[in-house]
Amino acid sequence: MTRKPTLAVVGATGAVGSVMLGILSTRKDVWGEIRLIASARSAGRRLRVRGEEVEVQALTPEAFDGVDVAMFDVPDEVSAHWAPVAASLGVVVVDNSGAFRMDPQVPLVVPEVNPAQIRNRPRGIIANPNCTTLTMMDALGALHRRWGLTELVVSSYQAASGAGRPGVDRLFQELRVVAANDSLGQAPGDIRRAMAESLGDEPSPFPAPLALNVVPWAGSGKDGGWTSEELKVRNESRKILQIPDLRVSATCVRVPVVTTHSLSVHAVFQHEITVDQARRALTEAPSVVVVDDPEHGEFPTPADVVGSDPTFVGRIRQALDFPNTLELFICGDNLRKGAALNTAQIAELVAEEFQAD
Repeated sequence: MTRKPTLAVVGATGAVGSVMLGILSTRKDVWGEIRLIASARSAGRRLRVRGEEVEVQALTPEAFDGVDVAMFDVPDEVSAHWAPVAASLGVVVVDNSGAFRMDPQVPLVVPEVNPAQIRNRPRGIIANPNCTTLTMMDALGALHRRWGLTELVVSSYQAASGAGRPGVDRLFQELRVVAANDSLGQAPGDIRRAMAESLGDEPSPFPAPLALNVVPWAGSGKDGGWTSEELKVRNESRKILQIPDLRVSATCVRVPVVTTHSLSVHAVFQHEITVDQARRALTEAPSVVVVDDPEHGEFPTPADVVGSDPTFVGRIRQALDFPNTLELFICGDNLRKGAALNTAQIAELVAEEFQAD
């Protein structure tokens, strides 16, 4: 006899959590009860999921009583503590934080690329990749299966929402300053001075103004001048694609876009690959949409992709001076496939385990 498992959404009141609730309300309903969990200060709020209002519970061990699967979208330190607690109570945890991604006992999963890894979870935890890495994984996975990826050089153009709600709020604050002064951006430092005068000491998640600007820094600083975001692209790509010696170099840049990350990808393959072959393989991939007709102005942009589930790929070119190498431009909504959707897809695969033979 089959039963629908009970799902908990931990961090239901956050930016990604709210997207998760929307996704759960529109995808195939494989769940019995859906329980919403958040911090104590959010307990008692009522949120809508599957057409019903559900009261948010405080994050406690008792909140996991009777839960089969839990999707976590909370800060790293919260996941590091509470995900093992939930797992010890028999819950399969699908975690969207960075706390467990590189743990060798925790699979890092993209369902279109390495779904079999879901069952390899000795700690009872499955990790969801970083949104920047996820933006390109569907496309690269489809190409790697046939031609063998050996090198990646990636430049990211990351949306403000990658820094959470504070990032979006700050971008709109800065845009209001810009809208009030149409002479900005014409003299060195004038944007920075205008932000200081208008916004004062109000903290920003960005190290420089984002409006009318690009900021070549995303994440925290690491050894050698790299950032945490850049190292995630390298380390997570290796783990997901199961290429431990994959050569990767990434530069992560923040751009004044609300939601949807973009990446310029220089991908080197072991075997000869043509643009037509790559285009066919990408077109056949179930979660990839090819938009690649530059002569008619057709290529992916964040403004056209935001709110969509697939990965969008365009500007597919054979590198002129590098054999077996393609240049790609890839866009994906960082709150959907880059976070909430991939987490939900993993959880749905776990839900299948509750179906009796």
